[in-house]
Amino acid sequence: MTGDTPLAERYPPGVGTGAIAVAAGVAALLGSFAAVGFAPGFVVAPVESTLSRVMPGAVVTFAITVLGDLGQQLNLATAGALVVAFYAQAVVLGVALGRRFDERLVPLVAGPALVWAVTAALTGRPVASLGAAAGAGVVLLVTELSASRSRVDRRPTADGRRRVLTALGTALGASALGYLIGRDGRARSGGSDEDGGDTGDRPRGDPDIYGNVEVPSLDASDQLAAAEERTFDLDGTEPLVSERFFNVSYSSISPTPDAAEWSLSVTGEVDEELSYDYDHLADREFQRRFVTLRCVGEALNGKKMDNAVWSGVPIASLIEDAKPNSDCECVMVRAADDYYEEFPLDALESGFLALGMNGEPLPRSHGAPVRLLVPGHWGEISVKWITEIEFLDREADGYWEQKGWHGTGPVETVAKLHATTRTEDGRIAVGGHAYAGTRGIDRVEVSTDGGDTWADAELTERLPGATGAVEDPPETAEDAWRQWRYAYDPPSGNHEVVVRATDGTGAVQPSEERDAYPSGATGWVSETVDPGSVG
Repeated sequence: MTGDTPLAERYPPGVGTGAIAVAAGVAALLGSFAAVGFAPGFVVAPVESTLSRVMPGAVVTFAITVLGDLGQQLNLATAGALVVAFYAQAVVLGVALGRRFDERLVPLVAGPALVWAVTAALTGRPVASLGAAAGAGVVLLVTELSASRSRVDRRPTADGRRRVLTALGTALGASALGYLIGRDGRARSGGSDEDGGDTGDRPRGDPDIYGNVEVPSLDASDQLAAAEERTFDLDGTEPLVSERFFNVSYSSISPTPDAAEWSLSVTGEVDEELSYDYDHLADREFQRRFVTLRCVGEALNGKKMDNAVWSGVPIASLIEDAKPNSDCECVMVRAADDYYEEFPLDALESGFLALGMNGEPLPRSHGAPVRLLVPGHWGEISVKWITEIEFLDREADGYWEQKGWHGTGPVETVAKLHATTRTEDGRIAVGGHAYAGTRGIDRVEVSTDGGDTWADAELTERLPGATGAVEDPPETAEDAWRQWRYAYDPPSGNHEVVVRATDGTGAVQPSEERDAYPSGATGWVSETVDPGSVG
């Protein structure tokens, strides 16, 4: 034995050893974050992804429709807690080995080694896993040194309490340091999981993704200028090009595929399986399109609907080369994060492979280096981080369909009410966005008496059509929202404002209310307005 106190006293069974093990586990978790940042190599990523895949559909639906973004955050927190529990068990096993040999150095070696093994097994990244081992090792080492230096009080209870407090304090410090290192590392590399799509200054793509390729010109200044010129000034609403584009993925941690190694495979029921790399797409003549995306799981008047200028290539010519021969007329699209979605072939034929967003390379959280856009359909089939298109011989369920959702069809028409303000002349102005997919928006009507009478709202001028490699280019965008606004003299008391849209086919937005589950929310948006509270 190398120490002057038996291991049974240094790590007494029970709460004391458990607290030290948990402290080491927390430090190991943040050590993993320090090594790789909020990226797939972070040990929480595979656990959270697994939880997302195996979670019962009823739980997923509750999380989306009731908890919203909090649901995904809770899933991430659950994954983190499970990882800490794995690590704590590894440390406890190391302590048990130390007790077995009555050797104080064994926990200092075995604990971090077992933490490393757990991390490497979960992530498949043995070198990056050393960060987690280091986090656990720091807590165990400092705890051991503290115990060795403080031998005045020889009572095991007091000594055990001292080690627990030391472990907790060390874990707190190591965790804070790990968080700062991991966050700063991602910031220096230009990586982010923030909602991308803003038009401000930022790096030309995450170097982790685009550092080994020549990024093509993605200039969209003409389209951005046109959108800015047409935008209404409405407090509380996004302009015609969203400043903060919503971000929904089935996993919280975005992949970081290397554009130089990225490829898109066309497989399944085809005459010839093909593969396209990033350079192949980058060498093609680009289109630039306004495309709006809307999440099938959002509330009727939610804010998971946004618009951007996308630069890329139509997908039709790529799949024609493969000569699909299936009678199913359906495809399964897969992504680098293991997400998958099945939908009809005719929807894919109008699809678009986007390499750029608002004049910049795709942000990591929006599918870098290449994502799919399917005009007029719910966002779930506009797969991010796309890697494969498989032509099926029979229909199959995608990820969300396996959870009970049915959002592969065209979007529902909606007019949203997000702005209620007072004009300079004392009137009340209301406004928002309206969207109907490729059917377009022709009209928005507003009622200020609960639906008894209606008046036409003012609509923004339609956004410009696609430019670049486009045959018979349309004059206006085929799949983009419009803003609306309406000013009125308010009555003396509270009143209900209702809004509805008419699409390009002449169909009025359905009045029947339906929850987002399973096929997207419908109904007319209404809001009770108190004139006295409108500033």
